[in-house]
Amino acid sequence: MHQYMIDNYRAAVRGDQVPPQPGRHDRQVIREIGEYRRFRRVAACRPAEGRVRRAVTRLLRPRPARR
Repeated sequence: MHQYMIDNYRAAVRGDQVPPQPGRHDRQVIREIGEYRRFRRVAACRPAEGRVRRAVTRLLRPRPARR
């Protein structure tokens, strides 16, 4: 918070644009990190992981017949 206040003061003195508040873009950054990881997996030709892989496996495996 102190650094944010210092940056605000510096921007006001210089006439620059005020920096964004701390934590304002955290959700967007976390979402973009997840997208980047998924992209890296696809680029490295690795199979899907987690929910997607389980769903595809369920669709492709034949179910045993019920008696």
